[in-house]
Amino acid sequence: MAISYSGVIALAGNPNSGKTTLFNQLTGSNQKVGNFPGVTVERVFGEINLARSGKVKVIDLPGCYSLFPNSQDERVATEILLNEQHEDFPDVVVYVADATNLDSQLLALSQILDLQFPTVLALSLIDELEASGKEIDIPALEKHFGIPVVPFSSRKRQNIDELRRVIAETLQKGTHKVTPPDLHRDALKMLSEVGQIEATPNLYRRWLWVHHWSWLPFETGLSKEKWEELYAKHEFEPLKEQVDETFKKLAELENLASTVVQKSDSHRTATEKWDAVLTHWLWGPLIFAVLMLFVFQAIFAWATYPMDLIEAGFGFLSEAVSSALPAGWFTGLITEGLIAGLSGVLIFIPQIAILFFLISILEEVGYMSRAVYLFDRLLQRFGMNGRSVVALISGGACAIPAIMSTRTIVNWKERLITILVTPFISCSARIPVYTVLIAFVVPYERVLGVFNSQGLAFAGLYILGIAAALISGWVFKKILKSRMQSFFVLEMPAYRVPDWRNVWRNVKSKVGSFVMEAGKIIMIISVILWFLASYGPPQRMDEALTQGQQEAIEQNLGEQETEDLIASKQLEASFAGILGKQMEPLIEPLGYDWKIGIALLSAFAAREVFVGSMATIYSVGSVDDDYRIREHLAKQRDPETGELIFDYRTALSLLLFFVFAMQCMSTLAVVQKETKSWKWPIIQFTFMTVTAYVAALLAYQLG
Repeated sequence: MAISYSGVIALAGNPNSGKTTLFNQLTGSNQKVGNFPGVTVERVFGEINLARSGKVKVIDLPGCYSLFPNSQDERVATEILLNEQHEDFPDVVVYVADATNLDSQLLALSQILDLQFPTVLALSLIDELEASGKEIDIPALEKHFGIPVVPFSSRKRQNIDELRRVIAETLQKGTHKVTPPDLHRDALKMLSEVGQIEATPNLYRRWLWVHHWSWLPFETGLSKEKWEELYAKHEFEPLKEQVDETFKKLAELENLASTVVQKSDSHRTATEKWDAVLTHWLWGPLIFAVLMLFVFQAIFAWATYPMDLIEAGFGFLSEAVSSALPAGWFTGLITEGLIAGLSGVLIFIPQIAILFFLISILEEVGYMSRAVYLFDRLLQRFGMNGRSVVALISGGACAIPAIMSTRTIVNWKERLITILVTPFISCSARIPVYTVLIAFVVPYERVLGVFNSQGLAFAGLYILGIAAALISGWVFKKILKSRMQSFFVLEMPAYRVPDWRNVWRNVKSKVGSFVMEAGKIIMIISVILWFLASYGPPQRMDEALTQGQQEAIEQNLGEQETEDLIASKQLEASFAGILGKQMEPLIEPLGYDWKIGIALLSAFAAREVFVGSMATIYSVGSVDDDYRIREHLAKQRDPETGELIFDYRTALSLLLFFVFAMQCMSTLAVVQKETKSWKWPIIQFTFMTVTAYVAALLAYQLG
């Protein structure tokens, strides 16, 4: 049943203005999260009860610097404010501006006022402004804009109730009168010929439509040819009009800010002193490297304990279910399919929670803006921007939370490239594979008395992954086309103590989103993989069982060894085994047999599964010590040629394959969720698989 609201209130403002914090305080737990129709931009809305108005819908619009959009977020905000038919078209706009940076916060407000929305100006961080010895002339602001102005502090919950009262009053009063915008003569001539194309007459809305007709999704009644004809006839130059409009408004607003804000240099000087170090060309990157090393270490080390507990808990649950239920397909489905799949979803929660906890703190204190600024110029050369560095560094722990962190990248092309190349960064799941295989490639030797050869080789694999990510970014930059220009507009907020409620809400939102969205896909694929590895043609499975039992008797094997042998035989006879045999001609040039092919296939569930799959396939069974697994694998020989299977060339080929290959269904699921399409996960998987295959082929054939 649809909920009936008495009005819609939209919260607008620049990124980092305090808008979302205010939204959280106004709506409390009455919030819902989704995506705006047709786009991946997050749609957050809630409800509040206002005096004389009742239940009102509240929309948290994406951060917006201007109604001349340069990002998908700004396009969404602009579309809502221009389209009277949109379900989120507001009755009142609450414009949130950072009081400590007022001179750069008011451009979008002036445009919203020209659209004749009943508006309230809410000045956030007023406590920080006052603490710095500054104050704002509120009556002067109200007189200039002709709207109510309410200063507030989310941290101290100062004036929140007053703001609710003013919003309720503004909703009751309705549209206010504003002076019509001063448009160029050629624009006015063009608009007179276009005619009224909106339900409620508004000259400025019509003028913005003239600028944005090429991407606006709603019908204006004019064809593309008609728009182009009007442009040419009236010599209308959109970019020139936008530049003139923006500079004119900015000059006026900067002059206003200098008048209404009584300045003191103490707070600004403190911020500049910090920035002199944190954005320094040398010290800045070094400090960032130390911080990211801490973040990486935290994800890698702190998450180990809860992940082990989750894994142990699901292991106990699986054993309990196995003991309680009779052996059969249903028990196998529950224990090896559903429980294993659920474990594969929940085991990533500690890493996701820790990453977003630390990133949220850095964002709250104002540091992430500085880090983004530091690396923007370098990463622009590879099709990304400064915000991509967070995802690339986080990918060293796990690609899943790293890809989710790309939501901070507003440019579609740069965000997509970051998503596509992040899995090249070697994650912690590759460590078991690297540990087992490096010994076959690099003999242990001391280097310079401090390092060892295998440790350096391990580091080299990480560097190789980083190089692959950057080169791939450069390739995608040349291939992908986007009408959206790359603008890097960044607000440098003042340093402040984090709001822990915001940190908690952010972590809760990201973890919940992963579990509910990506988790569904992971569960489905887990069940499919379980079925393929557990079942096969009945006759072949029976023959595998009989053969395994006979060989166990002939070799006088113990109970555990017999089970391992039978498991290996039945795996070969299963649908996964059949598929492995069919794969063998394709992977044989890489030095792999069908057993390695099955391990690669099963590793698609998660890269670290590869070692366990190899243990099962080669009848290592429950041996957990890496050295013993390597020792056993080192003895395996091809039954036809008698040659060692895991020689230098095969191990090097496998190492390079795992450096470049996707091999992770969880990552693909998250990429699908973030891009809202299977097109990009398929392209990503294909590109990475081809790269891995070619690298592994060259390594084996030339090794």
